Amino acid sequence: MSIPDYQAVMLPLLKILADEQEHSFRDSIENLAQFFKLSAEERKELLPSGQQKVFDNRIGWARTYLKKAGLMESTRRGFFKITKLGLDALKQNPPEINVKFLEQYPEFIEFKQIRKEKVSSEIEEIDKQSPEDLVVAGYQKIRQELADELLAQIKSCSPEFFEKLLVELLVKMGYGGSRKDAGKAIGKTGDEGIDGIIKEDKLGLDTIYIQAKRWENTVSRPEIQKFAGALQGHRAKKGIFITTSSFSKEALDFVSKIDSKIILIDGEHLTQLMIDYDIGVSKIASYDIKKIDTDYFLD
Repeated sequence: MSIPDYQAVMLPLLKILADEQEHSFRDSIENLAQFFKLSAEERKELLPSGQQKVFDNRIGWARTYLKKAGLMESTRRGFFKITKLGLDALKQNPPEINVKFLEQYPEFIEFKQIRKEKVSSEIEEIDKQSPEDLVVAGYQKIRQELADELLAQIKSCSPEFFEKLLVELLVKMGYGGSRKDAGKAIGKTGDEGIDGIIKEDKLGLDTIYIQAKRWENTVSRPEIQKFAGALQGHRAKKGIFITTSSFSKEALDFVSKIDSKIILIDGEHLTQLMIDYDIGVSKIASYDIKKIDTDYFLD
């Protein structure tokens, strides 16, 4: 049997989730490979990029489409389960689940429309851009998609993992001395975040007070005022407030008017820093853009 396309994978994948339990992406790959009776060679076959297995990629797309239709949902990093809508879909006893079947769900229609408009807009822009512009635009698009994926992963991870992530990022950026020092400097709180003091540099010439919240809601001015008060209570002049969400305009205005130096890092900024400092990401390819060396051809 050849490797099935992502549409052929959707119904078997949803049936695996019919027990209403949480399933991991890795286990689903194994179960579906057995279901389709794939050979060892087929399971190892890679995409042209050489960076991902074809079958894993097909399951990934099937998962994305089922999630966009609301038939399944992510529960935490790398795990998902069926929704009530998914159970209802299985009760229809469909011979297969494909794109046409998913079009009965408004969420999927909206997803398709957004993708269509985005692709149309991108095609229109292609004719206006030079090859160099297209390379830059492509890079920026890949980076933004990676940032979006990172933020979703961060929001689904545990508070302990979030703490570890931030410690590693701050150390990679040059704060906190060693990772061991940084880990000791930051202590847990009870609100799914971290609060503590970390060295500004490896010599410990100054300290920075840190607060981080793994939130969905916008961080408002009162939260920042409370943080500023905590800084004064610790006789600290510098602080970093990190959130997985965003900051209100009032919060940003407040920070710009106070004496204490408070840096606000929202979810978008956090993921960009993670990409810059290689936290939670890995390089899959690099390309050198070259031009003619005119000096070489001088007679």
